[in-house]
Amino acid sequence: MTFDLLVRGGRLVDPATGTDGPRDIAITGDRIAAIDSDIPSDRARRVIDAGGAIVTPGLIDMHSHVYWGGTPLGVDPDLIAAQSGTTTFVDAGSAGAGNFLGFRRHVIERSKVRIIAYLNISFGGIFGFSNKVMVGECGDLALLDPREAVACGRDHADMIVGVKVRSGRIAGGNSGIAPVDIAVEAADRLHLPVMAHIDEPPPGRLEVLSRMRQGDVLTHCCRPFPNSALLGNGHIRGDMFAARERGVLFDLGHGAGSFDFSVAQKMIAEGFVPDMISSDVHLFNIHGPAFDLLVCMSKMMALGLSLGDALRGATVGPAKAIGRPELGTLAVGGPADVAVLREKAGDCRFRDSTGALMQATRILVSDGIVAGGTWQANEAKTCDARDLSSGPSPHANHAAALAAHFGRPCCGGA
Repeated sequence: MTFDLLVRGGRLVDPATGTDGPRDIAITGDRIAAIDSDIPSDRARRVIDAGGAIVTPGLIDMHSHVYWGGTPLGVDPDLIAAQSGTTTFVDAGSAGAGNFLGFRRHVIERSKVRIIAYLNISFGGIFGFSNKVMVGECGDLALLDPREAVACGRDHADMIVGVKVRSGRIAGGNSGIAPVDIAVEAADRLHLPVMAHIDEPPPGRLEVLSRMRQGDVLTHCCRPFPNSALLGNGHIRGDMFAARERGVLFDLGHGAGSFDFSVAQKMIAEGFVPDMISSDVHLFNIHGPAFDLLVCMSKMMALGLSLGDALRGATVGPAKAIGRPELGTLAVGGPADVAVLREKAGDCRFRDSTGALMQATRILVSDGIVAGGTWQANEAKTCDARDLSSGPSPHANHAAALAAHFGRPCCGGA
C-alpha cells in the first residue's frame, strides 16, 4: 500500500492515549492510515522528516477570533495556523445570529484549517471592538434575543458547538447578569454548553459561576484582579473548586487583558490546572501579549506545567469540551490533523496582560501542520531565543492592522 504522506522519525506525544515514544504516521487522503515505529519512506509519495521533533495531534485553540474581515477583531486563521501548530480554531462568539451565515460562507467554508464556533448570544456578535472603539455587544438587551440564537444554532448545528456570552462592565455595561441568564436559556434549548467571558464587575465571578452547568466553560480563568480566581491571601477561592466539582470547565483565554502570571502560577501550584489552554487571539493581541497558542502554552510551561499537560490543554481538553473527541488524538482511521513541534532552548522573555515580565529558557515552535491530510510548512521566521515581551498591537487603525504581518517577533524584535 502506498501512502500519500508520511510523518517520519518524530516523538509521538498523544495525551489521549498516553503514547510518548518514536512513531511514524502514515496518511491517505484526509485520514490516518497507519501509526507504527518504523514505516519505510518508500511507501509514501511524500515524506516529512520529523527527526528531533514532537509529533502531536493537531492543536485546538479553544478560544480564538477568526471572523476575518467580518468583525473588527478577526484574524485570518490560514496565516497563523502553521506557525501556531493549530489545525482547529474554535471561534469564541465573533458572530451572532445576525451575521453567522456570512462567517460560514466567507471564512469557515474557505479556510484551509477547521473552524467551529460558539454563537454569540448578541445578534450582531462582537461588532465594536478596536483600539479606539469599544462597544460591548451585551450592553443593549434588545440585541439579546434567545429565539434568534436558537434558530441560528439549529440552522448551523454542524458548526456551532455552544453559546458564547461576554459578561462584565466592559462587554455588558449595566446589563449585569442578564446576558448570562439569556445565554444559558438559549443553550439549554439547543442542548449545548455556554462559554462565559468575565471582565470587570458587575457581574462578579461568583455570580457568573453560580449560573454555570456541567460542561459549561468559564474562560479567562487566570484573569487579574478584579474578578480574579484568587483571594486576597493569594489562595484559590473555594467557589472555583466547587464549580469544578459540579463539572464546570476552565479555559485560559489569554487575550490582551485576561492573563496574570501570578494567578496562573498559584493555580498550578494548588493543583487547579486549566482544562484548556487557549490564546483568545485577535487582531489587537496577535503582536503581543498573546501572539498565538504555542506562546501561551510556552508561558504555562515556564510557570511549571509539564509538556504533557500543556499538550493535553490544547488537544484532549478542548476536544472533550466541544464534543469532538476524535480531534484530540491520533488514531488509525481518524482525522489526519497533526502538529510537528520543537522545544527550542534559549533566553526568552514573556509578558502577561498586566505588563509583568518573566524570563524563560524554552519555547515551543512549529515546523508545520498536517490539516485534513495536507502538509502546511511554517514559513514564518523563527529562532532559538526570542523576546515575546511586547504589548498589545500598536496599530493606530484597523486598516493598518489588517495589513500587518502576522508573524511573531524574534530575538528582541517588536
